[in-house]
Amino acid sequence: MRYFPRLPQYFSFSLFFIHLPLQAMASCNNSCGSLPVRYPFGTGFGCGSPLFFPSVTCTSGGISDDGGSDQLVLTTHTGTYPINSISYSTSTLTISPSTMSNCITMLPSTANFGLDWAGPFQLGPSMFVLLGCSANTSSLSYKNSAPICDMSQSHVCESLYSCPGMLSLGIPIFAPANSCCVYSPASLGPKGELDLADLHCAAYTSVMSYGDVATDPLRWQYGVVLKFGQTRFEEYGGAEMCGACESSGGVCGYTPPRNYFSCVCAGGVNSSIDCTGQDKAPRDLCPLILLDPDVIKFPAENIM
Repeated sequence: MRYFPRLPQYFSFSLFFIHLPLQAMASCNNSCGSLPVRYPFGTGFGCGSPLFFPSVTCTSGGISDDGGSDQLVLTTHTGTYPINSISYSTSTLTISPSTMSNCITMLPSTANFGLDWAGPFQLGPSMFVLLGCSANTSSLSYKNSAPICDMSQSHVCESLYSCPGMLSLGIPIFAPANSCCVYSPASLGPKGELDLADLHCAAYTSVMSYGDVATDPLRWQYGVVLKFGQTRFEEYGGAEMCGACESSGGVCGYTPPRNYFSCVCAGGVNSSIDCTGQDKAPRDLCPLILLDPDVIKFPAENIM
């Protein structure tokens, strides 16, 4: 016998069967390129949580890290960024914007990096470093605010200014690092963007880890770490429901237009529970649990 997650007494639900045309079913995958894709993310419309669509999708035609043609990407108002890795245990993902510098390749940034204010992501623990700033960074501020540079991290700037890529910014290797700023804690400002023009800096990088040699920037790990939070669906037993779906070979998704939970199974079958025995069910018969749409459903509001 299957049990639903225990809900407060004022929750109500009903189970019934409706007929949906096959083409209306979501086609969801549990991977994109080399990355495993699990809730809350999805590979397209109707997959994962609607809170993360269309911010995160699986695109075809690009080149992923494993040489395939599918790539999981994050899209914001400033651009589309390939996702390098996802840690579901720490609720973080990493991206490497094409305009971001590293020790080998440093180029003036031609576009801002930003996040959507209404989106489900926040900056994670990576360290933003501004490069080639026109003002002495000991007093660098954003729109007359307090100084933004963490002077206690000056050794990071000194290490980066030994990188061969500095020449591309017109800065000699081992030049004084007073045009470098460890922007900590980083803020994306009122526009939700790292606005280098307003900060009067030429480029930026983001350091995720010093690796095994803290003084060698050639061996550091570069990228932007982003945090994502827990949806209300998970807070009310959804993690167990989604776990049962994934364990049975399904992919957690939602059924528009009211975004009720559904377990998307192979062959285009949707279930309100999991995919056990769904291969024996009629292909156009979808059992759905209709729950109070304001309680156990994927929320539309920001989770952070």
